[in-house]
This record gives sequence, C-alpha cells and structure tokens, in this order.
Amino acid sequence: MRSRARRYDESDVRTRPNPRGSRPRTKQRPDHDDADRALVTGVDRGRYTLLVDPDTGGERIATAMKARELGRERVVCGDLVDVVGDTSGAAGSLARIVRISERSTVLRRTADDTDPVERVIVANAHQLVIVTALADPEPRTRMIDRCVVAAYDAGMDALLCLTKADLADPAELVAMYAPIGVEVVVTSRPADGAPGPDGRPVIHGLDEVRARLTGRTSVLVGHSGVGKSTLVNSLVPDASRATGVVNDVTGRGRHTSSSAVALRLPDRSGWVIDTPGVRSFGLAHVQVESLLAAFGDLARVATDHCPRGCSHAADAPDCALDEWVAAAEGEEHAARAARVDSMRRLLAARAGEPA
Repeated sequence: MRSRARRYDESDVRTRPNPRGSRPRTKQRPDHDDADRALVTGVDRGRYTLLVDPDTGGERIATAMKARELGRERVVCGDLVDVVGDTSGAAGSLARIVRISERSTVLRRTADDTDPVERVIVANAHQLVIVTALADPEPRTRMIDRCVVAAYDAGMDALLCLTKADLADPAELVAMYAPIGVEVVVTSRPADGAPGPDGRPVIHGLDEVRARLTGRTSVLVGHSGVGKSTLVNSLVPDASRATGVVNDVTGRGRHTSSSAVALRLPDRSGWVIDTPGVRSFGLAHVQVESLLAAFGDLARVATDHCPRGCSHAADAPDCALDEWVAAAEGEEHAARAARVDSMRRLLAARAGEPA
C-alpha cells in the first residue's frame, strides 16, 4: 500500500530564539541633555584627554572614547564636545563623546597637493604660529608660505616666530612677510648658551612671544629641530615636551612630538597647541578664492575688474591686479607691487610641490 505524502504546516518550522531579545531596533537616539561640556586637549590612539567644564571653577581632567553614533567624524585637539558617562577623572574611568560643537576655525592639511583627503589638525584656534629657525636648520620659505596659506584658508591669523637669531639676521625674512600681513617675532639664545637660574634655556624675546599668545588659542607648527618644543617648554614650564637635535648630515631634525596637545599658559591667559614636527603641508583643499579673500584690497580689485576665470597669477592675461599696481606712483606703487607679488607667491606655493 502506497503511503500518502505528509503535508507540512507552520508548526513544523523551528525558529531560533533571538539572543538579543525581541525589542526592535530604533533610529531614535537619546538627547543627552545631561551631557557635560569639555575641551579636547589630547588625542592618543582612540582615547581623548578632556578638560571637563573648562569655563567653571570645577574643571577636571577626564578620559573619553568616541561614541558609536559619531561614526567616522573625527575628534581633534581644540574641539569643544559634549560627554556623558563617568567624567569624574578617577583612575580607570571612561566617558563617551556624544557631540562635537560647531567649529569656529578648522586647520587642515593634505598629504600632498594631489591627495583629496583632508586631515583636520586642530579646531577652534585663533592663530597659527609658524616656528622657523634662521639657521641650523636653514629656513624653508616655501614651507612658511604653505603654512600661511593654510592659516588664511582656515580663517586664522598667521604669526611667524623666528628662532636662533643669534646665528643669523632675521631682516630678510621679516621684509618678505610684512607685505602679506604676517606678524613676526624673533627669539635668540645667549652666545654662551648658559641656562638660567632655574636650569632652563634662556630665550631672549620670550616676553614678546608670550604677549602675542595672550587671550588666544595658538597652534605651533614647524619642522623638527627649529626649537618649537624648547619654546613650548619655556612658555609652559610643566609641559615637558621632548626636544631633539639637528642631524649634521641631513640638516633636519628628528620628530620629537608624536601627537598634538593643548597646554594652558601658566597665568590662564591663553592656550598653546603643540603639534608634531611636519615635513610637508599639502594644500589640495585650498581654493584660490579663499586665499585671495585674505587680501581684502586685492580681492576687491580682482572681483570688480578681473575677467571671469582669471587665475591672478603673474602670467594671467588681463589681470586687473597689474593695472592696479601700474596706476600708483612712488612709495604707493612699491607697496602695491610688493603685496601683489607676495600674494602671487602664495598662489604659486599652493600650486607647486610641497616644501
């Protein structure tokens, strides 16, 4: 006798129980209304050092990680963030960064001039301090130009700090950057190199540097070996930033700072952010318009009178900047010519090979 085929129904289907529970996932995220405000003062391998409640008397240092909801958004030194969890700063405590506040300025760089990926270095800084040695190692003006371009693109002021004036005359570099509005401070060391009473290096001109940093958040950049870490240690005595020496063969320094760190000046009058030594400063992200905007007088002339698509370079046909220079006489002519030449030098730095 032939048996009939069995009919199956839903009772025969076995289902695996959900180990995570039956509650459906939701896209709704908590508001974190109870979050604390904090300043990011250091970044190290996925852990962030924070100064929680920096504007109150109850500020404290805490460690945090980035919350998953931030995704790929990068948290950098100088960011103002909202944090939840354990913000006590006790040993072993770990908070979570859940929000990044809108940034007033963003200092960026790319690996080179063809790299489309922007790398945010620092947020919410007021000025970029370009630390350059006058000798040992020799100054590299193209690198200075690139840093100035990056500062202007970020909406920051540029301050050129020339070190080791005891080894070379700063006059040429001062004259080169005055026409583009870059302020310059000069430091030097005693001829005998003797330390001060506290055992620290003596730096002439340090008071002038400190005056330019007061009331501001300043980012220090520069090649290794130019004296940047020595300067930081003098401005913030408990910073303990590692210092290095210049290689006698290559003429370049060894990287001594491995990560950006924000340091408060002793009198609480401002912040300095020390960055790792850089060998290049790619400007693929910078647009000509944003650079020209840093030169208000030139931008007005170019906007009103230059033909559409004008590159404003020295070989640009019918560039109104040439007529603007030619229309002036005497000292005014020289001043206009110097300013246009300087602006075009920065344009060339943006388009050329990294320094």
